Amino acid sequence: MSEPDNLLAEIETLDAKLSLARQSITQRFIGQTRVVDLTLATLLCGGHGLLIGLPGLGKTRLVETVATVMGLNGKRVQFTPDLMPADILGSEVLETASDGSRAFRFLPGPIFCQLLMADEINRASPRTQSALLQAMQEHEVTVAGETRALSAPFHVLATQNPIEQEGTYPLPEAQLDRFLFQIEVPYPDRQTEREILLATTGTLEAQASEIFSAADLIAAQTLLRRMPVGDSVVELILSLVRAFRPKEEGVSDRVADTVSWGPGPRAAQALMLAVRARALLQGRLAPNAEDVIDMAHPVLSHRMQLSFAARARGDSLAELITETTAAVASQTAKEAAA
Repeated sequence: MSEPDNLLAEIETLDAKLSLARQSITQRFIGQTRVVDLTLATLLCGGHGLLIGLPGLGKTRLVETVATVMGLNGKRVQFTPDLMPADILGSEVLETASDGSRAFRFLPGPIFCQLLMADEINRASPRTQSALLQAMQEHEVTVAGETRALSAPFHVLATQNPIEQEGTYPLPEAQLDRFLFQIEVPYPDRQTEREILLATTGTLEAQASEIFSAADLIAAQTLLRRMPVGDSVVELILSLVRAFRPKEEGVSDRVADTVSWGPGPRAAQALMLAVRARALLQGRLAPNAEDVIDMAHPVLSHRMQLSFAARARGDSLAELITETTAAVASQTAKEAAA
């Protein structure tokens, strides 16, 4: 069997498992298929996700269910202003043995898991938030001068409340950039909310089933990186990311006047993985331009910032991404056809 045929067979097998995983997750996190798909895409890409939503929309329930379905050892940390880095990373304690000798022993913190839920991450102080930077990028932490590797796979799914800003600390740009996706969790529609009421207020609730294992997820992440990406998609990704840099040559007047700083190369890397994940979730061998357009919002929205003047005018970053993405995709298609 040739490599493309073998790859397609593996994708079809994985697609069947992903369909079962999606079905199991949506039994407990009803509706919101877009949120579920982006969360699964986060894990398939080997990245981290930032869930933005109001209280009571099921963010915690989603993460707990995903940990069960994907067969991951999950832990949860409730971030508060008095939380210290050692509360996440762990610390060394001095123990006295029965013979009177003393030695330090490392007590691992909750970060030593496969799926960490960082609940209300913006409530922690900058010092505690920074404890996650090394872990999220390098999958290791340094405690008491010793570097300790984290388990594989390792993912962070953090939640953030967009309305309660009292006693919160905005995430620094360097940390935001380490989140693969910013996932908006909206209110459910009326029919979905009706299903939630009926399913969660009775005597029995649906339980999630384990579909994947940690080894299965690592294999899926490897398969995703083997997926081919056409030159036209690569060029569209490059053009799109560069179109949001206000000082880039040829950038539109609106972007130059609206954006304070734009996405860097990590955004292009994230988009390259994201389009593969979307194609994989749909059972396709390779991504297309539609995948780039669809994944632009979750990849770019937290990697750029409006200028002060744009915020004062009430400009919308979401609208800017939508309009610019459509314009870049149209221009790239014309150039390819010429």
